[in-house]
Amino acid sequence: MDISVVIPLYNEDESLPELYAWIERVMNDNHFSFEVIFVNDGSTDRSWEVIEELSKQSEHVRGIKFRRNYGKSPALFCGFKEAKGNVVITMDADLQDSPDEIPELYRMIMEEKYDLVSGYKQKRYDPLSKTIPTKLFNATARKISGIKNLHDFNCGLKAYRKAVVKNIEVYGEMHRYIPYLAKNAGFGRIGEKVVQHQARKYGSSKFGLNRFFNGYLDLITLWFLSNFGKKPMHVFGLLGSLMFLLGFIATCLLGVDKLYCLAQGIPQRLITDSPYFYLSLTTMMIGTQLFLAGFLGDLISRNSPGRNDYQIEEEIRCGE
Repeated sequence: MDISVVIPLYNEDESLPELYAWIERVMNDNHFSFEVIFVNDGSTDRSWEVIEELSKQSEHVRGIKFRRNYGKSPALFCGFKEAKGNVVITMDADLQDSPDEIPELYRMIMEEKYDLVSGYKQKRYDPLSKTIPTKLFNATARKISGIKNLHDFNCGLKAYRKAVVKNIEVYGEMHRYIPYLAKNAGFGRIGEKVVQHQARKYGSSKFGLNRFFNGYLDLITLWFLSNFGKKPMHVFGLLGSLMFLLGFIATCLLGVDKLYCLAQGIPQRLITDSPYFYLSLTTMMIGTQLFLAGFLGDLISRNSPGRNDYQIEEEIRCGE
């Protein structure tokens, strides 16, 4: 099969018939073999009934229905698990992503050998309350992830080589960082294509400021896990050692200062009367706790069932 189109959705019953008709026309015009996987993320409208009707009209339609709303990442995870196409396309169900972009995305994956191609909505029709936070978010994501050529990490329109979606785990709210997840899994050929952005035709946007702040927290979590997830001692142990050493040196200096004053007959208050003594002691205690946190983290990591999970692309065996 050439293409699997994975579409997560929540309360988009009005747009689904028009979206599928558009996708089907594009696929037929380009003679692609395809499937469309609608993932109904606990919609409270008629979205599932519409998907059932579409599946009766076309053998290319598949559907997954969640019992409740889990979020976009779980929807993509389940869609990726079921996808059979050599190229997997993801898009939103609100008609803001154009299916006319699919042939070029497919060509970039198959002919230019990209692992992942992300859409870039250079001209957007969203309100400023969404576009400004998005620009700040993308600038931070580029800096932390090291993927300098992407301008829109969160664009719903993306194309993937099949091996990519079968070797990454999208969880929580990590759908925003699929390019970063792919890079960490060893898929480094990541490209971008300017795509058309259309104004929302039905319903209303689900974007909120809470998603903006959650995005930053998820990015920090992903950065930390990708760099120190299997070696927590390298960060906690280092910070703990530095803090303990700093506190220990400060305590020694207080002691030396006290002995010098006694030797010179200079009146000096008790060390325990100095606030610096308690600051030094607190620093040593925090350093010890950080070191122990790293030690415990290493113990947990060593006993993790996924500690020896590695991405193997190819193997050559004797006699084969």
